Amino acid sequence: EIGAGKTVHAAIRDGFKKAASAILDGNVTTLIAAAVLYALASGSVRGFAMTLALGIVLSMFSAMVVSRLLVNSLYGMGLKDAKYYGTKKERKGFPFVEKRKIFFTISCILLLAVPASMIFMHQTKGSALNFGLDFKGGTSINVPFNEDYSIEELDKEVEPVVEGVTKDSNIQMTKVVGGNNVIIKTRSLTLEEREQVYQAMADNFGVDTSEITFDNISSTVSKEMSQNAMKAVIIAVVCMLLYIWIRFRDIRFASSAILALMHDIAIVFGFYVVSRISVGSTFIACMLTILGYSINSTIVIFDRIREQLKTKTKNADLKEIVNDSITQTLTRSIYTSLTTFIMVFCLFIMGVSSMREFALPLMVGILAGAYSSVCITGTLWYTLKSKSKKKK
Repeated sequence: EIGAGKTVHAAIRDGFKKAASAILDGNVTTLIAAAVLYALASGSVRGFAMTLALGIVLSMFSAMVVSRLLVNSLYGMGLKDAKYYGTKKERKGFPFVEKRKIFFTISCILLLAVPASMIFMHQTKGSALNFGLDFKGGTSINVPFNEDYSIEELDKEVEPVVEGVTKDSNIQMTKVVGGNNVIIKTRSLTLEEREQVYQAMADNFGVDTSEITFDNISSTVSKEMSQNAMKAVIIAVVCMLLYIWIRFRDIRFASSAILALMHDIAIVFGFYVVSRISVGSTFIACMLTILGYSINSTIVIFDRIREQLKTKTKNADLKEIVNDSITQTLTRSIYTSLTTFIMVFCLFIMGVSSMREFALPLMVGILAGAYSSVCITGTLWYTLKSKSKKKK
């Protein structure tokens, strides 16, 4: 708005006003997903949906109310020079539309690699996915340590020892109240592996192996819970499709956004297959996070396209509109993806193994979402729009 020649005061007013629709649409689509998940899912998935919804509402309030109040306060305190708010920089538009065949080819290769890797892993590993404790159960070992270890000490000292034997980072440890006993849950162990864990406890911590006990445990994520979560995701996607269709009055906007969303989820799913990261309750949380996050940058780009369509003539070049809209929102898309990626990367570097198993696929989802929003959604909308024009 400042670049359009408006005063700072007018730019603040109009900037927040024009951004409101993108903020509203981007957050409401995610809120729809959270509401459907809460209504249809159960257990930890329902709790995640509630947390997601609360975060969306608070984020929307801070974006539309708190940030406006802060910027207006800064302006009222005397910071009225445009240089404090950013000046317009002329950017050479990138031919996103003209390069769409390259982008579509890359996406097709990635998507085709998912079923191919599933077949390969099923043949070589016995299962396409590496299901963890929550889905297929495992072994519970009760270890009587000689001293009272803190949770932090268990994560840093005990967990790596167990992981070295099981070759699996999907390990859960719980302290027993009123003693030094710790319950260690791992994947199902063979007799030989169990004895190796016993010996490792004796060698590293001086535990008496004769006092160690074990049990076989069942899965905590039931088949019904998994099916309900899958149904909820499908219904949420359909509801998001209808909302975007109604708001943008164009089914091509809605279908492009949902196809890109499915593209991101499929890539992350493929990453789980290839990396052999354990699929547990964090798998559901990761997929739901991507479901809510990936669509935001897409909505911002579509909002800019919609805004330009209103101001341009009917004979305006659609290629130019799409390229300009993506270019104008590119900095915003990069900043939001980069700041989120940095936060999750810190979680990956500083977190324990189970936390890293959540953060790593999430980083892949952020990168896939940034790529699809910038390179796929706008160009896909243009392709659908052009084909419908040719038919007419």
